[in-house]
Amino acid sequence: QVQLVESGGGLVQAGGSLRLSCAASGRTFSNYAMGWFRQAPGKERQFVAAISWSGGSTNYGDSVKGRFTISRANGKKSVYLQMNSLKPEDTAVYYCAADRDTGALIANAADYWGQGTQVTVSS
Repeated sequence: QVQLVESGGGLVQAGGSLRLSCAASGRTFSNYAMGWFRQAPGKERQFVAAISWSGGSTNYGDSVKGRFTISRANGKKSVYLQMNSLKPEDTAVYYCAADRDTGALIANAADYWGQGTQVTVSS
């Protein structure tokens, strides 16, 4: 069982930066691929980024490539999302997710999800 708690969301102006954190509970955090998704009002949940259990492999959604960076610290049972050059279209609730299978994670079928943190980017 893995429980996930996101933090770090807030209001930022376009062009600004935010860093999201996701703290996980459970003894086997290092066995899980981790990811970030987002959902804007009236839209489907969208893949943002994923990182393998070791941190050696990352994947990004096309809309955030070059602007967002995912990282993890297994010793701290945490995963992070550094978001730079934010745009109003990045406004959404951001969710942390975990799954033993990276493919399932990226396919929006993760076993575990956090409650989400709101990110609002003003123009």
